[in-house]
Amino acid sequence: MAESLSIGTPPITVELRRTARAKRMTLRVSAVDGVVRLSLPKRGSLKAAKQFLSEQEGWLHEHTRNTPKRVVIQAGLTISLHGESFLLQSHSKSRVTLAPDTLFLPESRPMGPALERFIKTRAKNVITKIAEADSATLEKPFAKISLRDPRSRWGSCNTEGNLMFSWRLMLAPPEVLRYVVAHEVAHLREMNHSKAFWAEVAGLMPEYAAPRRWLTQNGAALHRFDFKTP
Repeated sequence: MAESLSIGTPPITVELRRTARAKRMTLRVSAVDGVVRLSLPKRGSLKAAKQFLSEQEGWLHEHTRNTPKRVVIQAGLTISLHGESFLLQSHSKSRVTLAPDTLFLPESRPMGPALERFIKTRAKNVITKIAEADSATLEKPFAKISLRDPRSRWGSCNTEGNLMFSWRLMLAPPEVLRYVVAHEVAHLREMNHSKAFWAEVAGLMPEYAAPRRWLTQNGAALHRFDFKTP
């Protein structure tokens, strides 16, 4: 289990990351999920770390005030999946069950990982259908599709025609996922961000500007959902 410290009032949890490459302590607040991390030398003492954090308390409160707050997946939470809102509840069955407004998850397993697997399955189906239609329009087939949970990008396309997408796009409005798929499929023809590339994107999705802007302004908040905490 990772080391952590609590500092200030209200308390802020700080994850400690020890590394042999660190020559001094470095404090960062993730713009993606709001997690506070303190990197310190391998043999750095907890006493020194506490003193350093105490000195930086004002800076910490200022920089965490507007960052996304982590949301643990648990019963009673309402979550949006591809534009539909679902209340999360647990049940005694062994499989995830989808009702009109409720998503029932097995009480015998941690809710977060179970929901993550469910979302990945739905994401693969949704994204594959859109990518197949777009690649057919461009007459540029892709090789395969993979789903991951990257922090710095929402999708990618390599020179071999492999497409990668973040499954967290299912938490965004449908048109945002639609835009990212169009963006990556367009790279099958233009492996750049030239005017010709954006013309390909517009050909697949003429109204791409608004969802692109939404992703720039709100995308980081999709990472606030914590699917790992039991």
